[in-house]
Amino acid sequence: MADQPAQQKVVMKVLEMKDEKTKKKAIEAAADITGVLSIESDLEAQTLVVIGEMDSVALLKKLKSKVGKIEVLSVGPAA
Repeated sequence: MADQPAQQKVVMKVLEMKDEKTKKKAIEAAADITGVLSIESDLEAQTLVVIGEMDSVALLKKLKSKVGKIEVLSVGPAA
């Protein structure tokens, strides 16, 4: 079982997420990444929390290309 990636939690601030349209784009971009199990977003705080067994670098690249500036707040194991 050592080959299976551990579940991780990536918390990021999406600086361009200021309306429902951008929020939807961010969620859709995150959902396209293989291994994503859960996505939570907070429009007011401009945060996106993604949990899963995914490639976090691919996730960040995809989000940056779809919605613009991203600030990573934390990356760690999902509790």
